[in-house]
Amino acid sequence: MELHPQIKTLANKITNLKDQILTEEATKTAFILPFINLLGYDIFNPIEVVPEFTADIGIKKGEKVDYAIFQNGQPILIIECKYWKENLEVHNSQLSRYFHASKSRFALLTNGIIYRFYTDLEKTNIMDNRPFFEFDITAMKESYYNELSKFHKSNFDVNKIINNASSLKYTSEIKQLFSRELAEPSEAFVKFFARQVHQGILTAKVITQYSDLVRKATNQLMADNVNERLQSALSKESEKTEEETDDVVESSKIITTEEELEAFEIVKAILRRKIPISRIVHRDTQSYFGVLLDDNNRKPLCRLHLDGKTKYITLFGENKAEDKQIIESIDNIYDFEKELLNAVDCYENLN
Repeated sequence: MELHPQIKTLANKITNLKDQILTEEATKTAFILPFINLLGYDIFNPIEVVPEFTADIGIKKGEKVDYAIFQNGQPILIIECKYWKENLEVHNSQLSRYFHASKSRFALLTNGIIYRFYTDLEKTNIMDNRPFFEFDITAMKESYYNELSKFHKSNFDVNKIINNASSLKYTSEIKQLFSRELAEPSEAFVKFFARQVHQGILTAKVITQYSDLVRKATNQLMADNVNERLQSALSKESEKTEEETDDVVESSKIITTEEELEAFEIVKAILRRKIPISRIVHRDTQSYFGVLLDDNNRKPLCRLHLDGKTKYITLFGENKAEDKQIIESIDNIYDFEKELLNAVDCYENLN
């Protein structure tokens, strides 16, 4: 399950189509139902994705939420949809009433572009005023994909989402507060720093002076941190380039001989009785000629040492225990059929 490319495709579709979408119903069809489908829920199964779900509230009967997603016969997420141009701020109270009536632990308010996920962190069965997770599908950050994947049908676990929701919600709110303070420091924010560096009474004039100083200091600090990270990244990239150059030089020193290739064919002839030959891969190094399962360094099947005066084969048993055996010629590899096949079994039994 990989949400990244699917969400990006939907986001591009929204960007291209939104000016032609003129109603709430069209928003549901073009933007929101495809999103629900990307989360693994069958939008054509009215038992799993229930449209116009009834959420009766006290004496008010016939109250309906646009969609409710069910799992094991219980609603796990109710979804209230709005036209893509609508401001979602004015619809919280309506969704809160539905949330209380539905018994679902999660609610989603969306206009097909902005998605706001709510739960009941502050009071049980009373929807929080603020979402614990919010994103713009046309401006997704990498961290959002991991959070969104928790709502996928294959991953959905109420307790895991609830346990993470508190941290996610309050971290997000603190980041927003800090962002506002950086842009326009409040008096309390300014006083916090001024009291620690100013000798004297904090008059209104002093506070005004320190407001500019705090703004400049925080902005410079942020800029310095960005530059430091940028320089660190460039340095690592330079080191990586040097390492890649070294790897190329090392690779140029490796010469795969005809004898090693013939030995590889013998190993394949033995192992193909148990696994497809496409899973048997060789990788030559300066020290040995290795044979791997699935081209995985952690799954060595054997290593051949044929370049020196004494030829030998390294075999692998349980827990990758190594057993080196001297061979007179590559034909002796046939003598180790049992050990080679057993190496395959050791890895296959771990899966």
